Amino acid sequence: MKIHIYYVYILTTKNNKMLYVGVTNDIARRVTEHKQGINEGFTKKYNIHKLVYFETFQYINQAIAREKQLKGYVRAKKDKLISDFNPEWKELDTK
Repeated sequence: MKIHIYYVYILTTKNNKMLYVGVTNDIARRVTEHKQGINEGFTKKYNIHKLVYFETFQYINQAIAREKQLKGYVRAKKDKLISDFNPEWKELDTK
């Protein structure tokens, strides 16, 4: 039985002003899509493609529930989550 890994991730802009929360089963591919502006939408419009946070899950339903939870957080709570995980808000490597 193949074990799947799902990711909940947070992207930001170059100056960390805007945040985007998403879910995927392939974080490297998804971040590349954001960087290349492949899909129309919020991240393309506002140039949001710097990966600063992620969590992993074995089950998609857990990942989706967490994504919804994070989307419901106020900005200060998201900022703290990112800062605890990645204090300098450096762009994370997906390899």
